[in-house]
Parts: sequence; C-alpha cells; structure tokens
Amino acid sequence: MAKITYIEHDGTEHAVEVKNGLSVMEGAIRNNVPGIDADCGGACACATCHVYVDEAFAAETGRPSAMEESMLDFAENVEPNSRLSCQIRVSDDLDGLIVRLPQSQH
Repeated sequence: MAKITYIEHDGTEHAVEVKNGLSVMEGAIRNNVPGIDADCGGACACATCHVYVDEAFAAETGRPSAMEESMLDFAENVEPNSRLSCQIRVSDDLDGLIVRLPQSQH
C-alpha cells in the first residue's frame, strides 16, 4: 500500500492510502478525489485522468507508452511530467507519491 497525495489546482490536498496493483486513477476515484473524471474507466482512451507527477517520482512511475503519449495529445496544459493516472500502477515504490491536477480538470 502506498500513500499518495493528490493536489488540486487550488492547492487542496487529498492524502490517501492506495492498494498495490491499483492505478493512481483508481485510488483517486475510490477516495472521491475531485478533478479525476476517468471517463473511459482506465482504458487509456481519454485524457480525463491527466496529472503532473512530482519530479522526485519520475523514475518510479516510468515513461508513458506510445498509446499514453497519443492520448496526452488531447489533454490541455501538457507538461514534461504529464501522465495519465490510469497508466501508473501503485506499488510500495510509490509510497509518498505526489500528483498535481491541471487547472483544466477542476
């Protein structure tokens, strides 16, 4: 299990425990974190779970796949640390992960 902190664009923080094996998106949905809509249910077919991964966790979360990168083309305000939270699997290595939500998802 990993503690993940989701930070809304206005600075509101939601620190939650997420079970290993779930996605960062599923952790948000199961804990009612606003701003992650997950319209496609985690199928990497939309960009409504877009987050900015804290630079300290860039290596642990890995690089986006080609499919994820193509979906990020539909997101607003994409940055080098942008990821789709449905594509990040939770493990003990992500304990302490911080993700920020873009302004366009408030």
